[in-house]
Amino acid sequence: METVGLGCYYEDLPLGRAFKTIGRTVTEPDIVNFINCTGMTEVLFTDLEFLAKSSDIKGRVSPAALVYTFAEGLLVHATMQHTGFAFLNMELDVKSPVFAGDTIHVECEVIEARLTSKPGRGLVRTRNKIVKQDGTVALEYTPLRMIKCRPEEGASED
Repeated sequence: METVGLGCYYEDLPLGRAFKTIGRTVTEPDIVNFINCTGMTEVLFTDLEFLAKSSDIKGRVSPAALVYTFAEGLLVHATMQHTGFAFLNMELDVKSPVFAGDTIHVECEVIEARLTSKPGRGLVRTRNKIVKQDGTVALEYTPLRMIKCRPEEGASED
């Protein structure tokens, strides 16, 4: 019986392939839970009076780390279940803030794809743009991942 929800194999991610994820709205409880869980109790995230009176940022702003982790969650469900072997590195650039109530999605483009020296594995680097509902790019990052190759006909998926 087929299992749905499995990730993309290396062969499914050729250079230039592009796709986007579904959206996810960032809520105020998401922000509060994230800052409490991580200890990111910076006044930008915990003090609305400070934001109103002393900051250039107005409103309940989300830590960029939360936005990045939501993006990874959106991608994991769509592309890496059972096929992602390792997250190797990335560069990340914060472009604009994300606030409670913003809806984000990820636009992903394969910018590097090559096989490793070990059979059955490939390296794939993508350019991931986290885009808000108004089209503004909030974050951009370029992860390099080790991805499982498609098993040969008749080979076990284990």
